[in-house]
Amino acid sequence: MFVIMVYDIGEKRVQKVLKTARKYLYWVQNSVFEGEITNANYIKLKAELRKIIDEDYDSILFYTFRTTKYSKRENLGIIKGGQDLFL
Repeated sequence: MFVIMVYDIGEKRVQKVLKTARKYLYWVQNSVFEGEITNANYIKLKAELRKIIDEDYDSILFYTFRTTKYSKRENLGIIKGGQDLFL
């Protein structure tokens, strides 16, 4: 599956979330990761993140797609982050 992860995390925990997300997905912009991931790794990623975040303060959004066949990604301005993946 293809996943886009967007997060808003307190400063004390942001580095741990960043390091964890990089194990599974590609960094594309501040607070945004994306990439292909297996269902098993998606479950592991969420479990690891739950141990780090404060669920009363932090927020992580996941957008999941079965396929990117009918999707398109456009960029305005500089390209930040990881691979040139298309959504």
